[in-house]
Amino acid sequence: MHSLGWVYKIERGSIVPYQTDLSELIAVAQQVEAEDAHVAGAVGYMTAVLVQTTLPHSAKTAAGTQFRRQNGDHHLILTDALGVGLPYGTYPRLILQWVCTEAVRSHSRTLPLGDSLSEWMRALDVIPAGGPKGTIHRLHDQTTRLFSATIGYRVDEAGRPAKGSLRHVADDFELFWEPRRADQSTLWASYVTLSERFYADVVGRAVPLDTRALRLLKGSSLRLDLYTWLTYRMKTLQHPTEIPWELLALQFGGEYTRLRAFKAAAIEHLRRVLAVYPQARVEETARGLKLLPSPPHVLDRPSRRRALSAQSSTLRTRRAQGPAAPRSGAPEGDPR
Repeated sequence: MHSLGWVYKIERGSIVPYQTDLSELIAVAQQVEAEDAHVAGAVGYMTAVLVQTTLPHSAKTAAGTQFRRQNGDHHLILTDALGVGLPYGTYPRLILQWVCTEAVRSHSRTLPLGDSLSEWMRALDVIPAGGPKGTIHRLHDQTTRLFSATIGYRVDEAGRPAKGSLRHVADDFELFWEPRRADQSTLWASYVTLSERFYADVVGRAVPLDTRALRLLKGSSLRLDLYTWLTYRMKTLQHPTEIPWELLALQFGGEYTRLRAFKAAAIEHLRRVLAVYPQARVEETARGLKLLPSPPHVLDRPSRRRALSAQSSTLRTRRAQGPAAPRSGAPEGDPR
Protein backbone atom coordinates (compact mmCIF):
# COMPACT_ATOMS: atom_id res chain seq x y z
CA MET A 1 0.00 0.00 0.00
CA HIS A 2 1.08 3.59 -0.69
CA SER A 3 0.92 6.11 2.13
CA LEU A 4 -1.59 8.88 1.62
CA GLY A 5 -0.52 11.16 4.44
CA TRP A 6 -3.35 12.85 6.30
CA VAL A 7 -6.89 12.22 5.11
CA TYR A 8 -10.17 12.02 7.00
CA LYS A 9 -12.70 9.69 8.58
CA ILE A 10 -16.26 10.23 9.76
CA GLU A 11 -16.56 10.27 13.54
CA ARG A 12 -19.67 11.35 15.46
CA GLY A 13 -21.04 13.13 12.41
CA SER A 14 -17.81 15.06 11.68
CA ILE A 15 -14.93 14.44 9.31
CA VAL A 16 -11.66 14.33 11.27
CA PRO A 17 -8.02 13.71 10.17
CA TYR A 18 -6.17 10.46 10.58
CA GLN A 19 -3.41 8.43 8.90
CA THR A 20 -4.57 5.98 6.26
CA ASP A 21 -3.67 4.00 3.14
CA LEU A 22 -5.60 3.61 -0.10
CA SER A 23 -7.86 0.78 1.08
CA GLU A 24 -8.93 2.84 4.11
CA LEU A 25 -9.54 5.88 1.91
CA ILE A 26 -11.91 3.79 -0.19
CA ALA A 27 -13.78 2.76 2.97
CA VAL A 28 -14.15 6.40 4.06
CA ALA A 29 -15.24 7.41 0.55
CA GLN A 30 -17.92 4.72 0.62
CA GLN A 31 -19.36 6.31 3.77
CA VAL A 32 -19.53 9.63 1.93
CA GLU A 33 -21.08 8.07 -1.19
CA ALA A 34 -23.83 6.49 0.91
CA GLU A 35 -25.52 9.90 1.29
CA ASP A 36 -26.36 12.20 -1.61
CA ALA A 37 -24.40 15.47 -1.55
CA HIS A 38 -27.60 17.54 -1.75
CA VAL A 39 -29.12 15.66 1.20
CA ALA A 40 -25.87 16.01 3.18
CA GLY A 41 -25.66 19.76 2.46
CA ALA A 42 -22.26 19.13 0.89
CA VAL A 43 -22.69 20.71 -2.57
CA GLY A 44 -20.00 23.24 -3.44
CA TYR A 45 -19.12 25.07 -6.64
CA MET A 46 -16.10 26.13 -8.68
CA THR A 47 -15.90 28.46 -11.67
CA ALA A 48 -15.18 26.58 -14.89
CA VAL A 49 -12.52 29.11 -15.92
CA LEU A 50 -10.18 27.85 -13.18
CA VAL A 51 -11.03 24.20 -13.74
CA GLN A 52 -10.02 24.13 -17.41
CA THR A 53 -6.75 25.91 -16.62
CA THR A 54 -5.48 25.87 -13.05
CA LEU A 55 -3.46 27.90 -10.55
CA PRO A 56 0.23 27.31 -9.71
CA HIS A 57 0.98 24.33 -7.49
CA SER A 58 4.08 25.58 -5.67
CA ALA A 59 6.06 28.67 -4.72
CA LYS A 60 8.56 27.77 -7.43
CA THR A 61 6.01 27.90 -10.23
CA ALA A 62 4.40 31.01 -8.72
CA ALA A 63 7.70 32.93 -8.73
CA GLY A 64 7.59 36.23 -10.57
CA THR A 65 4.62 38.44 -11.39
CA GLN A 66 2.97 36.30 -14.07
CA PHE A 67 2.05 32.63 -14.50
CA ARG A 68 0.88 30.91 -17.68
CA ARG A 69 -0.89 27.62 -18.21
CA GLN A 70 -2.37 26.05 -21.34
CA ASN A 71 -5.19 23.59 -22.06
CA GLY A 72 -5.33 22.99 -25.80
CA ASP A 73 -6.33 26.31 -27.40
CA HIS A 74 -7.11 27.85 -23.99
CA HIS A 75 -4.47 29.97 -22.25
CA LEU A 76 -4.55 31.23 -18.66
CA ILE A 77 -2.40 34.24 -17.73
CA LEU A 78 -2.43 34.92 -13.99
CA THR A 79 -0.93 38.29 -12.97
CA ASP A 80 0.08 39.68 -9.57
CA ALA A 81 -1.81 42.97 -9.87
CA LEU A 82 -0.98 44.43 -6.42
CA GLY A 83 2.60 43.25 -5.91
CA VAL A 84 1.88 40.73 -3.15
CA GLY A 85 2.82 37.55 -5.04
CA LEU A 86 0.87 34.96 -7.01
CA PRO A 87 -1.41 32.47 -5.22
CA TYR A 88 -0.31 28.82 -5.20
CA GLY A 89 -0.98 25.46 -3.56
CA THR A 90 -4.07 24.02 -1.89
CA TYR A 91 -5.26 27.09 0.05
CA PRO A 92 -6.24 29.24 -2.96
CA ARG A 93 -8.17 26.27 -4.35
CA LEU A 94 -10.06 25.81 -1.07
CA ILE A 95 -10.69 29.57 -0.89
CA LEU A 96 -11.98 29.64 -4.47
CA GLN A 97 -14.35 26.76 -3.79
CA TRP A 98 -15.71 28.54 -0.71
CA VAL A 99 -16.03 31.88 -2.52
CA CYS A 100 -17.77 30.33 -5.53
CA THR A 101 -20.12 28.34 -3.31
CA GLU A 102 -21.07 31.36 -1.21
CA ALA A 103 -21.60 33.50 -4.32
CA VAL A 104 -24.00 30.91 -5.77
CA ARG A 105 -25.85 30.46 -2.47
CA SER A 106 -26.12 34.14 -1.51
CA HIS A 107 -26.56 35.64 -5.00
CA SER A 108 -24.23 38.41 -3.84
CA ARG A 109 -20.86 39.70 -5.00
CA THR A 110 -19.94 40.90 -1.50
CA LEU A 111 -19.11 38.04 0.85
CA PRO A 112 -18.36 38.43 4.59
CA LEU A 113 -15.34 36.37 5.66
CA GLY A 114 -15.98 36.29 9.39
CA ASP A 115 -15.19 38.39 12.46
CA SER A 116 -11.89 36.61 13.13
CA LEU A 117 -9.21 34.73 11.24
CA SER A 118 -9.98 31.51 13.11
CA GLU A 119 -13.64 31.80 12.04
CA TRP A 120 -12.49 32.10 8.41
CA MET A 121 -10.21 29.09 8.85
CA ARG A 122 -13.05 27.00 10.28
CA ALA A 123 -15.15 27.87 7.22
CA LEU A 124 -12.36 26.42 5.07
CA ASP A 125 -11.84 23.40 7.36
CA VAL A 126 -8.25 24.43 8.11
CA ILE A 127 -6.84 23.83 11.60
CA PRO A 128 -5.18 27.02 13.03
CA ALA A 129 -1.46 26.74 13.76
CA GLY A 130 0.88 29.65 14.54
CA GLY A 131 4.47 30.40 13.58
CA PRO A 132 6.07 31.64 10.34
CA LYS A 133 5.25 28.38 8.56
CA GLY A 134 1.96 27.68 10.33
CA THR A 135 -1.45 27.55 8.73
CA ILE A 136 -2.50 30.97 10.11
CA HIS A 137 0.25 32.90 8.33
CA ARG A 138 0.03 30.85 5.12
CA LEU A 139 -3.75 31.14 4.80
CA HIS A 140 -3.70 34.90 5.43
CA ASP A 141 -0.96 35.27 2.81
CA GLN A 142 -2.69 33.12 0.19
CA THR A 143 -6.03 34.88 0.74
CA THR A 144 -4.35 38.22 0.04
CA ARG A 145 -2.58 36.84 -3.04
CA LEU A 146 -5.73 35.34 -4.53
CA PHE A 147 -7.91 38.42 -4.04
CA SER A 148 -5.13 40.57 -5.58
CA ALA A 149 -4.81 38.49 -8.76
CA THR A 150 -5.93 39.30 -12.28
CA ILE A 151 -6.96 36.49 -14.63
CA GLY A 152 -6.37 36.79 -18.35
CA TYR A 153 -7.96 34.19 -20.59
CA ARG A 154 -7.20 33.74 -24.30
CA VAL A 155 -8.51 31.23 -26.85
CA ASP A 156 -6.58 30.62 -30.07
CA GLU A 157 -8.60 28.74 -32.69
CA ALA A 158 -7.15 27.74 -36.04
CA GLY A 159 -8.53 29.87 -38.86
CA ARG A 160 -10.27 32.29 -36.48
CA PRO A 161 -9.18 35.51 -34.79
CA ALA A 162 -7.99 35.04 -31.22
CA LYS A 163 -10.42 35.97 -28.48
CA GLY A 164 -9.75 36.77 -24.87
CA SER A 165 -10.99 38.38 -21.68
CA LEU A 166 -9.59 39.89 -18.52
CA ARG A 167 -11.04 39.96 -15.05
CA HIS A 168 -9.98 40.69 -11.48
CA VAL A 169 -10.91 38.13 -8.83
CA ALA A 170 -12.01 40.97 -6.53
CA ASP A 171 -12.96 44.60 -6.98
CA ASP A 172 -12.41 45.26 -3.26
CA PHE A 173 -11.35 43.33 -0.19
CA GLU A 174 -10.40 44.17 3.38
CA LEU A 175 -8.91 41.69 5.82
CA PHE A 176 -9.13 43.12 9.31
CA TRP A 177 -7.76 39.99 10.98
CA GLU A 178 -4.73 40.08 13.21
CA PRO A 179 -2.76 36.86 12.50
CA ARG A 180 -1.08 37.00 15.93
CA ARG A 181 -4.55 37.02 17.54
CA ALA A 182 -6.43 34.63 15.26
CA ASP A 183 -9.29 34.12 17.73
CA GLN A 184 -9.83 37.81 18.41
CA SER A 185 -12.90 39.39 16.81
CA THR A 186 -12.45 42.66 14.93
CA LEU A 187 -14.60 45.77 14.94
CA TRP A 188 -15.61 45.19 11.33
CA ALA A 189 -16.02 41.89 9.52
CA SER A 190 -13.50 41.12 6.81
CA TYR A 191 -15.05 40.89 3.36
CA VAL A 192 -14.39 40.47 -0.35
CA THR A 193 -16.39 41.99 -3.21
CA LEU A 194 -15.93 39.89 -6.32
CA SER A 195 -15.54 41.67 -9.63
CA GLU A 196 -18.68 41.64 -11.76
CA ARG A 197 -17.03 39.60 -14.52
CA PHE A 198 -15.63 37.00 -12.13
CA TYR A 199 -18.99 36.77 -10.36
CA ALA A 200 -20.72 36.30 -13.73
CA ASP A 201 -18.30 33.45 -14.50
CA VAL A 202 -19.12 31.81 -11.18
CA VAL A 203 -22.92 31.93 -11.37
CA GLY A 204 -23.04 31.37 -15.13
CA ARG A 205 -20.69 28.38 -15.35
CA ALA A 206 -20.63 26.90 -11.86
CA VAL A 207 -19.23 23.36 -11.66
CA PRO A 208 -20.91 21.45 -8.78
CA LEU A 209 -18.55 19.58 -6.45
CA ASP A 210 -18.90 17.44 -3.35
CA THR A 211 -17.22 19.34 -0.52
CA ARG A 212 -16.68 16.07 1.35
CA ALA A 213 -14.52 14.89 -1.56
CA LEU A 214 -12.48 18.09 -1.35
CA ARG A 215 -11.80 17.41 2.33
CA LEU A 216 -10.59 13.92 1.51
CA LEU A 217 -8.31 15.16 -1.29
CA LYS A 218 -7.06 18.49 0.05
CA GLY A 219 -3.59 17.21 0.94
CA SER A 220 -2.49 17.84 -2.67
CA SER A 221 -3.28 20.66 -5.10
CA LEU A 222 -2.85 18.25 -8.04
CA ARG A 223 -5.44 15.89 -6.53
CA LEU A 224 -7.87 18.78 -6.12
CA ASP A 225 -7.29 19.85 -9.73
CA LEU A 226 -7.80 16.32 -11.08
CA TYR A 227 -11.03 15.92 -9.10
CA THR A 228 -12.58 19.22 -10.21
CA TRP A 229 -11.45 18.62 -13.80
CA LEU A 230 -13.00 15.14 -13.95
CA THR A 231 -16.26 16.40 -12.48
CA TYR A 232 -16.31 19.22 -15.04
CA ARG A 233 -15.50 17.00 -18.03
CA MET A 234 -17.98 14.28 -17.11
CA LYS A 235 -20.85 16.81 -17.09
CA THR A 236 -20.72 17.14 -20.88
CA LEU A 237 -18.67 14.20 -22.17
CA GLN A 238 -20.63 12.31 -24.83
CA HIS A 239 -17.98 10.09 -26.43
CA PRO A 240 -14.77 8.35 -25.27
CA THR A 241 -11.96 10.92 -25.40
CA GLU A 242 -8.23 10.26 -25.21
CA ILE A 243 -6.01 13.06 -23.88
CA PRO A 244 -2.24 12.69 -24.49
CA TRP A 245 0.14 12.99 -21.56
CA GLU A 246 1.84 15.96 -23.23
CA LEU A 247 -1.39 17.98 -23.16
CA LEU A 248 -2.18 16.91 -19.60
CA ALA A 249 1.29 18.06 -18.52
CA LEU A 250 0.66 21.48 -20.07
CA GLN A 251 -2.64 21.72 -18.20
CA PHE A 252 -1.60 20.35 -14.79
CA GLY A 253 2.13 19.70 -14.59
CA GLY A 254 3.88 23.05 -14.30
CA GLU A 255 6.27 21.72 -11.61
CA TYR A 256 7.58 18.75 -13.55
CA THR A 257 10.54 19.15 -15.90
CA ARG A 258 10.21 15.56 -17.20
CA LEU A 259 7.05 14.10 -18.70
CA ARG A 260 7.77 10.74 -17.05
CA ALA A 261 7.77 12.34 -13.58
CA PHE A 262 4.46 14.10 -14.23
CA LYS A 263 2.87 10.90 -15.55
CA ALA A 264 3.91 8.94 -12.45
CA ALA A 265 2.60 11.64 -10.10
CA ALA A 266 -0.66 12.06 -12.01
CA ILE A 267 -1.39 8.31 -11.98
CA GLU A 268 -0.65 8.08 -8.25
CA HIS A 269 -2.92 11.02 -7.41
CA LEU A 270 -5.60 9.84 -9.84
CA ARG A 271 -5.89 6.56 -7.92
CA ARG A 272 -6.97 8.54 -4.87
CA VAL A 273 -9.32 10.74 -6.86
CA LEU A 274 -11.05 7.70 -8.34
CA ALA A 275 -11.35 6.16 -4.87
CA VAL A 276 -13.41 9.22 -3.89
CA TYR A 277 -15.17 9.56 -7.26
CA PRO A 278 -15.68 5.89 -8.27
CA GLN A 279 -18.31 6.68 -10.93
CA ALA A 280 -15.67 8.31 -13.14
CA ARG A 281 -14.52 5.91 -15.86
CA VAL A 282 -10.88 6.61 -16.72
CA GLU A 283 -8.45 4.31 -18.52
CA GLU A 284 -4.71 4.65 -18.92
CA THR A 285 -3.52 4.13 -22.50
CA ALA A 286 -0.09 4.11 -24.13
CA ARG A 287 -0.54 7.78 -25.10
CA GLY A 288 -2.41 9.23 -22.16
CA LEU A 289 -5.75 8.99 -20.36
CA LYS A 290 -9.04 7.94 -21.95
CA LEU A 291 -12.18 9.44 -20.44
CA LEU A 292 -15.37 7.44 -20.90
CA PRO A 293 -18.85 9.02 -20.47
CA SER A 294 -19.69 8.92 -16.76
CA PRO A 295 -22.12 10.63 -14.39
CA PRO A 296 -20.78 13.82 -12.75
CA HIS A 297 -19.97 13.43 -9.09
CA VAL A 298 -22.78 15.82 -8.13
CA LEU A 299 -25.94 15.89 -10.22
CA ASP A 300 -27.54 19.27 -10.86
CA ARG A 301 -31.02 19.77 -9.51
CA PRO A 302 -33.40 21.22 -12.15
CA SER A 303 -34.35 24.14 -9.91
CA ARG A 304 -30.68 25.04 -9.42
CA ARG A 305 -30.00 24.93 -13.18
CA ARG A 306 -32.94 27.25 -13.86
CA ALA A 307 -31.86 29.67 -11.11
CA LEU A 308 -28.27 29.84 -12.36
CA SER A 309 -29.40 30.31 -15.96
CA ALA A 310 -31.79 33.14 -15.01
CA GLN A 311 -29.17 34.91 -12.90
CA SER A 312 -26.55 34.61 -15.66
CA SER A 313 -29.06 36.13 -18.13
CA THR A 314 -29.68 39.06 -15.76
CA LEU A 315 -25.95 39.73 -15.44
CA ARG A 316 -25.50 39.71 -19.23
CA THR A 317 -28.33 42.24 -19.53
CA ARG A 318 -26.73 44.51 -16.91
CA ARG A 319 -23.37 44.42 -18.68
CA ALA A 320 -25.05 45.30 -21.98
CA GLN A 321 -26.63 48.35 -20.32
CA GLY A 322 -23.22 49.68 -19.30
CA PRO A 323 -21.28 50.01 -16.04
CA ALA A 324 -23.05 50.59 -12.76
CA ALA A 325 -22.70 53.81 -10.81
CA PRO A 326 -19.51 54.16 -8.70
CA ARG A 327 -19.76 52.52 -5.32
CA SER A 328 -17.85 52.60 -2.06
CA GLY A 329 -15.06 50.08 -1.48
CA ALA A 330 -16.74 48.86 1.72
CA PRO A 331 -19.79 46.58 1.68
CA GLU A 332 -23.19 48.18 1.97
CA GLY A 333 -24.05 48.95 5.58
CA ASP A 334 -20.39 49.00 6.75
CA PRO A 335 -20.44 51.08 9.97
CA ARG A 336 -17.33 53.01 8.92
